[in-house]
Amino acid sequence: MSVLSGSCHCGNVRVDLETAKEPEDLPVRTCGCTFCARHRPRYTSDPQGMLRISVADDRALGRYRFGLRLADFLFCLRCGVYVAAYEPGSPGRAVVNLHVLADAARFTSAPAAMDFAAEDETARLARRAKSWTPATLEV
Repeated sequence: MSVLSGSCHCGNVRVDLETAKEPEDLPVRTCGCTFCARHRPRYTSDPQGMLRISVADDRALGRYRFGLRLADFLFCLRCGVYVAAYEPGSPGRAVVNLHVLADAARFTSAPAAMDFAAEDETARLARRAKSWTPATLEV
């Protein structure tokens, strides 16, 4: 297992993605929803890995929910960087904005454009259970 680490610009929100895969072998996705169209993240995840999201100052963590309201889109209120989408639960699950990772340049796969607008709650939860990374949010 290797660890791919990163953070928002000021370091308040940090991520550590444990994965057996190299960045070149991890999927890269873009999303066409209105939130992602404005932020332009590229996402990655590893369902066999583990993502730890840690926050130094919880008062500076922004959480935004929209649509089906199943996941928190996490961003730093200090520096404004959007870090990850996190779905609470047991286990929690997440996708990370690979722009925050120190090794972001190693993600060389062409991004797959995704459109989830037609999903209902059941379909969305099932897809995330299969494709998102098990995750913890430590505040």
